[in-house]
Amino acid sequence: MPTSAPRTARRARASRSRVGARSLIALVLLGFVLLATGVIARRTYGISQARQLRNLERQRDALDASRVRLVAEIRDASSRARLIPLAQQRLHMYVPADSQVIILKRDK
Repeated sequence: MPTSAPRTARRARASRSRVGARSLIALVLLGFVLLATGVIARRTYGISQARQLRNLERQRDALDASRVRLVAEIRDASSRARLIPLAQQRLHMYVPADSQVIILKRDK
């Protein structure tokens, strides 16, 4: 009988260590799954952000091209070659001859 008590104690310690090892393995696996889930979620978020960034860059490039086109149109529309005929037709204005120009001196 005295020999069965140490055996029981050894079995109890062995079963506790097995339960502890199993719990540790389960915790490690759970941690791995949580970590992997976090990495996958971060990558998914990063991919969606990269897609949005590319779309915004395309939109910015399109707006820049539109701005350049509009600046060129404004430059063309406000050139002397275009404005002089319009002023002559619509406003009945003309460029005076040199004999019609009077230059006034400014007092200092």
